Amino acid sequence: MPNEIHLLLIADIVGKPGRKVVEQILPRLRAEYALDFIIANGENAAGGYGITPTVAEELFSLGVDCITSGNHVWERKEIIAYLNTESKLLRPLNYPQGVPGRGSGIFESNGRKIGVVNLQGRLFMNAIDCPFTVGRIEVEHMSRETPLIIVDFHAEATSEKKALGWALDGKVTAVIGTHTHVQTADEMIYPRGTAYITDCGMTGPFDSVIGVNKEKAVERFATQIPWRLDVAKVDLRLNAVMVRADVSSGKAISIERIERRLQE
Repeated sequence: MPNEIHLLLIADIVGKPGRKVVEQILPRLRAEYALDFIIANGENAAGGYGITPTVAEELFSLGVDCITSGNHVWERKEIIAYLNTESKLLRPLNYPQGVPGRGSGIFESNGRKIGVVNLQGRLFMNAIDCPFTVGRIEVEHMSRETPLIIVDFHAEATSEKKALGWALDGKVTAVIGTHTHVQTADEMIYPRGTAYITDCGMTGPFDSVIGVNKEKAVERFATQIPWRLDVAKVDLRLNAVMVRADVSSGKAISIERIERRLQE
């Protein structure tokens, strides 16, 4: 068995256009990078707001092994019961005790265990439990089973994401930022072997304001009237990051930003 594993995290999938991109581009990426395990942030995969059981099952059928989420995971009421039954769909771990669903999981790929932890930031977002405290406790517990641990940190502030990267350096394989829908160019490997990027971007329509109709978004900002925003449809792209890691130590070998445009 090779001592190297290839892990992909697909950036925030926005609506049906984002799912279309995953359907058409993911098979090419799987072949190109010899992917072993695929994570996708799906909190906006249903119409741009939340996720439904049907949409989650669609993403699993396309080859996604684990779906992470964030603050919008609660937008669809029908997802609540599903969160309690589907272990491959995660919500942020640092919500208070008693909240439906789970925030972490250990999965298998070719006999190798891979831990996934979903955390949510608190700066400029709802003040839920501390992601640093909750994250450290969960990582310590998870590391007893596997050194391969990926953290999806769904947060607004760059400073908070950077800080969590440093806090978990050497304890996890990667800390991958999500939520802002704009891919950053700061991918790196911290000194103790943890791969990091502030935000892996967005999968969906780029002729938009972070995935939604740009005219309506401009009007909403200009008038401060909370218009419902529709998902845009043009210039479809997939953003992701691919992390190569050593199976024995869990340390990252490399991290690569990915962007692929769907040729329509």
